[in-house]
Amino acid sequence: MVAPTDAAVFTFPVTVRYMEVDVQGVVFNGWYFTYFDEAMAAFFRHRGLPYPDMMAAGYDVQLVRSEIDYKSGVRFGEPIAVAVSPSRLGRTSFTLDFQIRRESGESTTNGRIVYVVVSTEDYAKREIPPLILDALGEPHPLH
Repeated sequence: MVAPTDAAVFTFPVTVRYMEVDVQGVVFNGWYFTYFDEAMAAFFRHRGLPYPDMMAAGYDVQLVRSEIDYKSGVRFGEPIAVAVSPSRLGRTSFTLDFQIRRESGESTTNGRIVYVVVSTEDYAKREIPPLILDALGEPHPLH
C-alpha cells in the first residue's frame, strides 16, 4: 500500500482533557470514538460540506461498523492530532480511517468506521450523492 500524502490527509488537533483520562493515567477507550466523531465532522467542513449543509440537502450518515486498535495510550494535557482519510467508497456506504498521532508523528491508535448514507426524511439508506462523494474525494487508506 502506498502511504497517502500529507495533502490527502486531514488532521484535527486535540488536547487531552483531564476528564478524558482514567485511573491508569491514559485516555479512557470510549473517548477515542468521540475524537473520531468530532474529526469526521471537521473533515467534512474542511472539504466544503459542513454537517448542517449535508442535512439541509436531505442527507445524514449513520455509523454501522467501527473498529479500533490501540498501540499506546495518550495522557492528560498531551497534544495529539486525529488524522482522517477515506479508505473505501461503496454504493450507499463509505469508510473513514482514523489515526491518533502524537506531535512526533507516532501513531498511537488506528480506527476505521463504516458509515451509511441515509435520507433525513425517513432515515432509509440512499446512494452516496455527489455532494458527499465530492467532499470525500479519492480513497487514501491510513492503515
